[in-house]
Amino acid sequence: MFENLSDRLSQAARNLTGKGRLSEANIRDTMRQVRLALLEADVALPVVKSFIERIQGRAIGEEVGKSLTPGQALIKIIHGELVTLLGNETVPLNLRAQPPVVIFLAGLQGAGKTTTAAKLARRLIEKDRKRVMLVSVDVRRPAAILQLERLAAEVGAIYCPSDASEKPEAIAKRALDESRRQHADVLIVDTAGRMHVNAEMMEEVARVHTVASPHETFFVIDSMAGQDAVNSARAFNERLPLTGVILTKADGDAKGGVALSVTEVTGKPIRFLGTGEKTEALELFHPDRMASRILGMGDVLSLVEEIESKVSRDTADKLAKKLKKGKGFDLADLRDQFEQMLNMGGIGAMLEKLPLGNINPAALRSTPNEQVLRRQVAIINSMTREERRFPKSINGSRKRRIAQGSGQQIQDVNRLLKQHMQMEKMMKKMSKGGMKKMLRSLPGGRLR
Repeated sequence: MFENLSDRLSQAARNLTGKGRLSEANIRDTMRQVRLALLEADVALPVVKSFIERIQGRAIGEEVGKSLTPGQALIKIIHGELVTLLGNETVPLNLRAQPPVVIFLAGLQGAGKTTTAAKLARRLIEKDRKRVMLVSVDVRRPAAILQLERLAAEVGAIYCPSDASEKPEAIAKRALDESRRQHADVLIVDTAGRMHVNAEMMEEVARVHTVASPHETFFVIDSMAGQDAVNSARAFNERLPLTGVILTKADGDAKGGVALSVTEVTGKPIRFLGTGEKTEALELFHPDRMASRILGMGDVLSLVEEIESKVSRDTADKLAKKLKKGKGFDLADLRDQFEQMLNMGGIGAMLEKLPLGNINPAALRSTPNEQVLRRQVAIINSMTREERRFPKSINGSRKRRIAQGSGQQIQDVNRLLKQHMQMEKMMKKMSKGGMKKMLRSLPGGRLR
């Protein structure tokens, strides 16, 4: 997300290299580039205008300190304004109410409401240890009811059945009664979507909202839908007492204009970010961290939190003990590493959160993606247990069998074996104190 915008903003800041101070002339040229970058990212025009005006007001005449270049000084100002534009503060779920706490999801068809309902349920069950019930009032789309039932079973939530023959208000009332009877802490209501905003839809969603009397009302918005989605958010905000926005499909959007527009347009904060199709792919939205990612400054805090929640401590400890005893790093260990990366969305998703400075975001797209990692796991799974333990035993005929079993080419098997050999050498060095030598060789890497 934001790859194009990050690149353009970084380039605009670099154009100030060699300037002694931020003057009206050089700021005007740079702001023209920033304005074009925002418009190309599909940010709403009124939002772009007010954003540029605020930056110009702060930047013109700003003295550049000894520790900052003019470009860095401008980036600091832009960062502050981006944080403001994105909502300033992180707003977690407010569960301080008499159970069941009702969470109400509204939005257009295809925005990802049903999947988001399951993602929220999983987060509440795993992180907050809550008993969660899911219900669908989308009587016009029976497939949505079946989808939610399947997802409820997947994430371990209670499912309240509903039928296309019922009225949405009646389903909501019955779900409330059922959630109290089953002592649910949270009830998540998934509502019907439409292809566009219309009076009938608004009347229905307002009636269900009145019956459900939710504690949190979220507008679920597709980040790739552009300005249509922002206009829909405005319409829903006028009809429902929204408490926040959930932005979905953020992993598939290189522009990011919706994220930069929706808070300013609705006055409601972005609360969560959907970053994939899996039910665990939901992040709490942090405006300051997102502003840093937009400007290529990384988001190390989110990366650390993700590692703590998704990387198996037992697997890591087991590998460390194995290496300490002098045992080799085999292909089963490599598969474990690949699976850990897949849990975190692949190498590209991890690199996006690292402060990579002036590296072009396009360069990250050449890193192994989720599909490549899955193919490599498939190759290892096609091997016998002995082959995984002793990679040197894999000769030409075995390679042909492994390639055929995994649906890959022999070249892919060779590439994987070479990659394993390189990682095995690195692991041996690290187990013999090579990490200290590696750190000493880095600039400023002197150990205390």
